[in-house]
Amino acid sequence: TETGYVTRWEDFYFLPRVLESLKKATDSGYRIVVISNQQCVGKGYIKAEELDALTDNIKSSMKEAGVDVAGVYYCVHHKKEDCSCRKPKPGLFHAAQDDFEIKDVEGCFYIGDSARDIVAGKAAGMKTILVLSGKSEPSQVENWDDKPDYICKDLADAVDIVLKEGE
Repeated sequence: TETGYVTRWEDFYFLPRVLESLKKATDSGYRIVVISNQQCVGKGYIKAEELDALTDNIKSSMKEAGVDVAGVYYCVHHKKEDCSCRKPKPGLFHAAQDDFEIKDVEGCFYIGDSARDIVAGKAAGMKTILVLSGKSEPSQVENWDDKPDYICKDLADAVDIVLKEGE
């Protein structure tokens, strides 16, 4: 899109193997929690209600595919606001942890596609997996201060790691 953000359902799509992988995790007893920066709201590209409707459509599609989404947490602030919920700060992770009464995040993973995701997951005390199906290239990782615990080509490979670690 011209803004660089998905702001309409018509522009949204799941990457290959995402739904199947998330179903596998759900079927294995893992809770799926989405934590995402969506400053498109803070920038005025989309209203919060429109983001909610888009999210509802995404969750419905996931449910139809057998994926149970336990929670969705968005930071809608512009990065200039320097809020505590915008990744790489762990505010939304702590909110989810409180909401789901998770006392210890051992065994919890955060899967993301950017350095900011890895920093946030580490700050929340989680194991982190970088997927290369998004914003980051393997060559960039060597310059990061916070390195992911694992690097995978896509979500399917990341879910396989989570399931193996959980055995």
